[in-house]
Amino acid sequence: MTTVRVRLTLIYSGLFLLTSVVLLVAVNLLLRQALRTRIERFSGTPVAPMAPVRGVPVDRMAPLPALVDDVIDYQWGVTMLTIGILALVSVVVGWLVAGRILRPVHRITATARRLSVSNLHERIALTGPKDELRELADTFDAMLDRLERSVEGQRRFIANASHELRTPLAVQRAAIEIGLPEDVGEIRDKLLFHNHRTENLIDALLVLAQAEHGLDNRKPVALDQVVRSVLAEEGSDDVTVTARTEPFVVHGDPVLLNRLVTNLVDNAIRYNHSGGTVGITLSHGVLTVRNTGPEVPEERFGDLFEPFRRLHTTREQGAGLGLSIVASIAKAHGADVRVSPNPGGGLELVVAFEGYRGRGPDGDERRQAG
Repeated sequence: MTTVRVRLTLIYSGLFLLTSVVLLVAVNLLLRQALRTRIERFSGTPVAPMAPVRGVPVDRMAPLPALVDDVIDYQWGVTMLTIGILALVSVVVGWLVAGRILRPVHRITATARRLSVSNLHERIALTGPKDELRELADTFDAMLDRLERSVEGQRRFIANASHELRTPLAVQRAAIEIGLPEDVGEIRDKLLFHNHRTENLIDALLVLAQAEHGLDNRKPVALDQVVRSVLAEEGSDDVTVTARTEPFVVHGDPVLLNRLVTNLVDNAIRYNHSGGTVGITLSHGVLTVRNTGPEVPEERFGDLFEPFRRLHTTREQGAGLGLSIVASIAKAHGADVRVSPNPGGGLELVVAFEGYRGRGPDGDERRQAG
């Protein structure tokens, strides 16, 4: 694909060469005509004897018309050489001029690529004459101002909603646990179940909103330790969970990464069958969770990461946000999420982090991402 800089270079060089060729050809043609006119003017008058040139006798020297042809041929040779040199010079100069003209565009592009929710405060702040490129940069900066205000408003709304929604639920749960007598145990348990389910739904929605708004602060997080911590808390009596991890550090949010691993493990256990297995591996920056369970049609894979989509009914019905949160957290950390079916039922979920070799917080050599 031809870039704008290449096209501008070709345009500059083409116009320069066309002008140069027209000018040189016109000069050569006018020079030929002028020489012939003057020779014809001199031919009617006596011409003084010509002195020998470097020992060449006068009678052996070329006549004047032939001398004109030799001069014009030499002039055309010099013209061709000059055009070749000018072609190279025009390409180099055109390339440099095009690069200088497009420098503000590259600055705008680099800023746009670098921007995320966590650094919306950055601006292009292009200096120079008030031209079209300066107007484009100022328009982009104004758009970033509006976007930053919108994101800040959404963050404040999430924080306020978190407080306003959790507080009444906590009061409701306390009233149920303390205020209801023991002889209404079935109703009490049902109310507590729905209260707990509503709390989980609110927490999931808030985490999803936070993940989709990006990361404010990044810090080194040992993902292998997160996996071990989650496995120590998650478990099931009728599902066997095995894990194999290697040291790996991700620069990201520790709370969100913990939620990512928790949701993957919880989803693998929940959508399983009695006596099933869950296998977790973390190797070379790739977190893989495999489970047994019901078969999932391949055409339904896209629904797995959509909010409030449930492909199967389980003993403990979820809100349908688990894998949506996984996808959002992975995207916020620059990771790629893939899903594929397991033979005989179940799924294989893969979260691939891009990383490099480095040192972990405890000094051990770890592969780092982010």
